[in-house]
Amino acid sequence: MTFAEVDNQPYSGCPVSVTLEVIGGKWKGVILYHLLSGTKRYNELRRLQPEVTQRMLTLQLRELEEYGIVHREIYRQIPPRVDYSLTEFGQSLGPIIIAMKEWGERNKQAIYSVKAKCSEPEKPGGSAPAGEA
Repeated sequence: MTFAEVDNQPYSGCPVSVTLEVIGGKWKGVILYHLLSGTKRYNELRRLQPEVTQRMLTLQLRELEEYGIVHREIYRQIPPRVDYSLTEFGQSLGPIIIAMKEWGERNKQAIYSVKAKCSEPEKPGGSAPAGEA
């Protein structure tokens, strides 16, 4: 591939964009975090993330599978069984996911404080600071 061909590829200018294309989204990082500890059945992933809908979990897993990050193993048995695991390529995201987890642990209180301040209702009769009207 020539440099000209590389320049025509999506996200070629920013490696961070490439990474976020793969792991971005509300649930992908959480799915990857749970799969770091080993193979999980579909229903186990559902139990670990009760906030995610069945449809969204399925969509996120399919996208990760399309990128070659997650492997889906279907067992032809009754009842049907589907296991998900990280591919070798997916395991290469481990340090990124762990770094995100650690950053979240260190900074979650500060983030929650900022979110709480932003969601506080404005006091009656109060005026916006200069320049914010």
